[in-house]
Amino acid sequence: MPNSSEDARGFVGIAFRIDEQNSKFECFYLRPSNGRADDQVRRNHSLQYISYPEYPWHRLREETPKKYESYSDLEVGKWTKVKIVVENSSAKLYLHGASQPSLIVNDLKHGPALKGSIGLWIGPDTEAHFRNLVVYKQD
Repeated sequence: MPNSSEDARGFVGIAFRIDEQNSKFECFYLRPSNGRADDQVRRNHSLQYISYPEYPWHRLREETPKKYESYSDLEVGKWTKVKIVVENSSAKLYLHGASQPSLIVNDLKHGPALKGSIGLWIGPDTEAHFRNLVVYKQD
């Protein structure tokens, strides 16, 4: 956002399998300001998976470094095409129309049984825009 701190990274994503009480969900999110940072460590944290509430980003990063994060070329203020495919305990995040996923999670923390809603997700000090959201049910 225009008045956010210099440390703000911008967090924008899609939450999925949100339970009826809004108390747990899975989420892929992007950190656009990390995509072209001059610091390679920041670049490596461009994409993130989290599982709320038990597995926030810092727990996943501490317990299993690099497993739930990845790099992608992202630009602040530019549209990024996002596709998420969820099947059983697996989720794949595709960006920019690529045929190969940018981030793969084969052990969704809520397991294969959790079902629920889909939501637009943004973090603190973030302004984000979404368009052309399409949801398909896999057979």
